[in-house]
Amino acid sequence: MRSVTYSMNVSLDGYIVGPDGGFDWTAPDEEVFRSWIDEIRGVGVHLLGRRLYETMLYWETADQDPSLDDSKLEWAGLWNPLPKVVFSTTLSEVQGNARLASGGLAEEIERLRAEPGEGDIAIGGATLAGEAAASGLIDEYRARFYPVLVGGGIPFFPQREHRVDLELTETRTFDSGVVYLRYRVARQP
Repeated sequence: MRSVTYSMNVSLDGYIVGPDGGFDWTAPDEEVFRSWIDEIRGVGVHLLGRRLYETMLYWETADQDPSLDDSKLEWAGLWNPLPKVVFSTTLSEVQGNARLASGGLAEEIERLRAEPGEGDIAIGGATLAGEAAASGLIDEYRARFYPVLVGGGIPFFPQREHRVDLELTETRTFDSGVVYLRYRVARQP
């Protein structure tokens, strides 16, 4: 069965964007960017909320920018053909290899898990991930913690009223001070 993963950049105090909505502190250096390239290779479909979808639209035409370096061209080459499902109540259409979700998140994940296919079902965006977490649908949490305290904003981890035990499966410290932590949800048999 395909795993559902939630992966984002996060401040040390736990936010994906600061109180002003900014996330300029998440600009990855080459080493961290390569880790994102490696990760996206294992994704079969990406689920996005509207805000993240709109942020990622840049990549739809980024490959036409003659100043783009090789790693960013490689990312665009992987990202653009990747199937994406966008959850939005305000968008009426989407671009590229994306479609609007026709049902709820749980139903979409159930359908994608039942389909034949390779790669993880990745979730991007804290609101969408929070909904998936509340329904017990996330199998792995992957966080790249940046050495910055932003003091508030949108939290990486959804506020929940029940405990979730995790098993550490991978760690990596980058030269920039970014620390990658990968946890699998410990499910009881």
